[in-house]
Formats: sequence, structure tokens, C-alpha cells
Amino acid sequence: MAGHCERESAVACLVREAAEEAGLVIDPADVEFAHAVHLTDTPQAQPRLQLVFRARRWQGTPEVLEPDRCVGWAWWHPDDLPEPIVPYARAAIGSIRAGVPYSELGWE
Repeated sequence: MAGHCERESAVACLVREAAEEAGLVIDPADVEFAHAVHLTDTPQAQPRLQLVFRARRWQGTPEVLEPDRCVGWAWWHPDDLPEPIVPYARAAIGSIRAGVPYSELGWE
């Protein structure tokens, strides 16, 4: 899941986006910070900071609620991620596995 914060905290954004995009209910107390990726897609693009959180628990089963943006939800082993995958997601997963809390992507 990914989203833009709407005058809300990052955790509140995660909780809202999980409900809107996947039908999941997440208690903010069950969320912990996992990683940050500072990225730019091109030298002219506006830089972004992607904050990645881990939810220890949730209620519900993931559903595709935005079929124009998502074709399905599935669990993947980190050594066998699908293609295509959003580059910052792959970078975050690799860094989390290595115990690295911050990474950069797309900077020259």
C-alpha cells in the first residue's frame, strides 16, 4: 500500500490507506517504523520520502478495493519477489532484511 498523507500523521495515513485500499483494519498501536527510502525518479522529479511501517496485527483479509491501481494481493518470500515491483519497495525490503533503517534511490 502507498498513499499521500492528508493533513494527518504518517501512522494515521497508513491506517486510512490500509482500509481504503485493502479493507484492513489496523490499530495504530500495532504499527512500528521499519524503513525510510529517500528517492527521486529522475534528476528533474520532485524528491519523495517513502516511510515503510510494519503492522504486527490487523483485522480482515486483504481485498482489491482499487482495481485500477492494484491487480491483487499476495504474500511473497523476499527472495522471490514478483516482477514488476515498485523499485522503492524492493529497495526497502532488501534494506529491512539487512537491518538498515534508511536508504536512497535514484540519486546520482
